[in-house]
Amino acid sequence: MAVATYHRPHLYERQREFIDAPERYAVIEAATKAGKTVGCIVWIVERAMAGRAGQEYWWVAPVYPQAEIAFKRLKRYLPRTVYRANESKLSIELANGATITFKSGEKPDNLYGEDVYAAVIDEATRVREEAWHALRTTLTATQGAVRIIGNVKGRRNWAYKLARQAELGMPGTRHFKITAYDAADGLAAMRASGEIPETAQTITREEIEDAKRQLPAPVFRELYLAEPSDDEGNPFGIEALRDCVQPMSEADPVAWGWDLAKHHDWTVGIALDSQCRVCRHERWQATWRATVSDIRHITRGAPALVDSTGVGDPVLESLQAGGGSNFAGFHFNATSKQQLMEGLALAIHQRELGIPEGELMQELMAFEYVVKVLNGRVTGVQYSAPEGMYDDSVCALALAREQWLSRGRGQLVVTTVDGEEGSDGEDGWWI
Repeated sequence: MAVATYHRPHLYERQREFIDAPERYAVIEAATKAGKTVGCIVWIVERAMAGRAGQEYWWVAPVYPQAEIAFKRLKRYLPRTVYRANESKLSIELANGATITFKSGEKPDNLYGEDVYAAVIDEATRVREEAWHALRTTLTATQGAVRIIGNVKGRRNWAYKLARQAELGMPGTRHFKITAYDAADGLAAMRASGEIPETAQTITREEIEDAKRQLPAPVFRELYLAEPSDDEGNPFGIEALRDCVQPMSEADPVAWGWDLAKHHDWTVGIALDSQCRVCRHERWQATWRATVSDIRHITRGAPALVDSTGVGDPVLESLQAGGGSNFAGFHFNATSKQQLMEGLALAIHQRELGIPEGELMQELMAFEYVVKVLNGRVTGVQYSAPEGMYDDSVCALALAREQWLSRGRGQLVVTTVDGEEGSDGEDGWWI
């Protein structure tokens, strides 16, 4: 095969960001027609060109026809003199002997076994999680990088959860979000600078606004703004959460909520000001001795409701020792957590809280509930973070809100449903 000089195609800034990101894992949640596929084709080609003969580079799509689309697009982009295509295997061998193969994730077992040096997962929200697990094993020996791209499609999929973990700073991972407006503005700038012709067919703001008028709001947000639609899994409501967004308050705290670390979780403290706006957000992992000292120092005598479940009980006793009358306890179990979260959901739906963007809002957006049914009868509701994520900040906010409501009524007292003082029984707990 002939050797040619490579020139990177013209790309707009947001595309270049995720192509050139040094992190091994990048999750790109992008609007339709935002250039995520083109960007990742450039990325995988550049990776393969830097490789050696015999090395494998993969593009994995949900189904075979989608893999075939990307295969054909790459063939159109490359000069025919620098590659050899195998149509039956959907593979392209470059001049250096490296191979880019386009595969389907329909049968995850077929993805095991190979050593892969870099990979793209296309339309990841529609790819089975088992396919991601299989692909990840192929990158182990090579420590290969991966780009995970797709439109947003609800919250109940592995790609959404991985994106949230990347947002929270999971090591070696980076999150990118590209809206249709980002793409339209980036492409308009390229036209203005002459990088692409004026006549080039690209997404425009006018087209986006037309889609906004034509499509249902949840569909538009997913496809054009890369925002998950609200579904029955979130107890707070995505729209209601958006309406609660306010900058972090600089006022003094009047109520604290503390969720204590258990195993690999985090100790989290959230404070509300007199207007029920979040004004402090603390998060750490430390020994219990250090945690007790830090909580005392941070709360500075303000009323605080503390998770007293399990190991939290002796921590609460330590906080209350020596005049710590500002600390009250809350015992978590299925019943008490349900009621606590329903109270928080009510406050959010009524737009009573001011919540800043960031880690807390991300946890609230990802939080979910599952209705438990036994023999056709609803037996309860389980509230928790999705698997692999945390709900420490959500619990701390809910505790802070309960303490905020109790202002002027004195210390909160935790009792069982029959009015007796709390114990570790199964009756459920009430405030």
